[in-house]
Amino acid sequence: MHRIRLNAYHIMWLFVFFDLPVTTKKERRLASRFRKDLMKDGFSMMQFSVYNRHCASKESAEVHIKRVKSFIPEHGQVSILTVTDKQYGNIINVWGNKSSPLPEGPKQLEMF
Repeated sequence: MHRIRLNAYHIMWLFVFFDLPVTTKKERRLASRFRKDLMKDGFSMMQFSVYNRHCASKESAEVHIKRVKSFIPEHGQVSILTVTDKQYGNIINVWGNKSSPLPEGPKQLEMF
């Protein structure tokens, strides 16, 4: 029996980056439909036009890439990036302004 051991190099993350036209009512509807289709396929919004999804394997990622390609609107630009879980582990996320002080943690209770 052939067994594949799951590790950080086999687990994949998909990123979908897009810039879709939204000047007409029809274009806005198509862009909204695209976002909703991504969400239905298990993607989460990372930023307004950046979505990501966890995939258990490269084969699973290929299925989702094919699915995303099937509902891309006629106009606009869509990019799909695949990274391993190991690579994704090196991501640096920053929320807010660096000059903003971080909120203080809870104070330690002392018993006398």
